[in-house]
Amino acid sequence: MTLTRLTLRDFRNHAATRLEGTARFNVLIGENGAGKTNVLEAISLLSPGRGLRRAQPAEVAGRGGDGSFAVAAELEDGAVLLATSTSPAAPGRRTVRINGADGPAARLGEWLSITWLTPAMDRLFAEGASARRRFLDRLVLAVEPGHARAASRYEMALRERGRLLEAPGEPDPLWLDGIEAGLAEAGAELARARMALIAGLTETLADLPEAPFARPGLAYVAGGPVEVDALRGALREGRRRDRAAGRTLVGPHRDDLGVRMESKDAPAADCSTGEQKAMLISIVLAHAALTKGARPQVLLLDEIAAHLDPLRRAALYERLGEAGAQVWMTGTELAPFEPLGADAAVWRVADGAVARG
Repeated sequence: MTLTRLTLRDFRNHAATRLEGTARFNVLIGENGAGKTNVLEAISLLSPGRGLRRAQPAEVAGRGGDGSFAVAAELEDGAVLLATSTSPAAPGRRTVRINGADGPAARLGEWLSITWLTPAMDRLFAEGASARRRFLDRLVLAVEPGHARAASRYEMALRERGRLLEAPGEPDPLWLDGIEAGLAEAGAELARARMALIAGLTETLADLPEAPFARPGLAYVAGGPVEVDALRGALREGRRRDRAAGRTLVGPHRDDLGVRMESKDAPAADCSTGEQKAMLISIVLAHAALTKGARPQVLLLDEIAAHLDPLRRAALYERLGEAGAQVWMTGTELAPFEPLGADAAVWRVADGAVARG
């Protein structure tokens, strides 16, 4: 099952865009600022979360419209219909419809597995842990759609615990016990899913060629105990400390993804920008191989070919073809994508308008 038709209405600079006749590889060509990445962002909103730019709903509405936007997609020529939109009356609230029925955004993950790489992620390994956690959770979602619900439960309980600890006076210990029980259960579920994903990626990476992309070594860096009872105990013991700090200092919200370049035995953060990007590509390719056949896969690769030499581009296209995912890529010129030949559908993008070309 693949994404066969995409419609954008008042989405950033796309007043009315429709793409159909898609292929395994889909290439958007145009100048910088033409609206190529906006199409990828629209697709990314057909998955749980805030999309590849992490924008608020009101930020993506087109300036010339009524303050709302809509993105709709058909899978297998209408067998499944996915849509997300806002209304002029509530531009900050994004709604989701699946086959014509309203539903939570978390359910989008049951229909499509969407992963992306953007130029903004090139320094992922040198930035803070929060960006790597989001990246890791996006990969987990492709394997386990229920991960979004566990994350939502955890965040809600974490905020509730924080409010109790910040309130004047001593918080009710029984109330805290109940909140921390739910927090520990959801937290342990998050930790298990993350560890399982990293273990699967490690096995898959071991079977992939070492060249031409650097092979990374991955590790789960826990932000606290990963078992329910142990995490619950750590939360209870840390109440006074957390109250003084103004935040919860233990739990999976402090997890990290550890990455090393195996050939150099060096932390990814200490490697060159090119080496870091190569490891990032390796992880995404391993993930595509790991999740092949589980659910429909969509890979969004923004400017992925711009800084790859012909050898690495050829290897990238070959591995993407083996993965079986539907791939959407952007670029400023067609030449880097010509090796794809008839396997690619090409669109020209200019000023928010898209034409098949």
